[in-house]
Amino acid sequence: MGKREVGMVRLEPVGLYAVKPVFTDGHESGLYSWDYLYWLGTNQEGLWQDYLQRLKQAGASRDANPGC
Repeated sequence: MGKREVGMVRLEPVGLYAVKPVFTDGHESGLYSWDYLYWLGTNQEGLWQDYLQRLKQAGASRDANPGC
């Protein structure tokens, strides 16, 4: 929630099997394998719609200050 304006600063390689994204909000704790990134890309549309639906059901927003 509230992450619409967050971007990616860089991707750091982790061996030959994964990358670690570093985001503009300081988040950098995840490791993503190439297989998982491929799966995310292949399923992007359905995953995105599910994410938007869950935000709506929670009464949440992608904006940091909705309605301001």
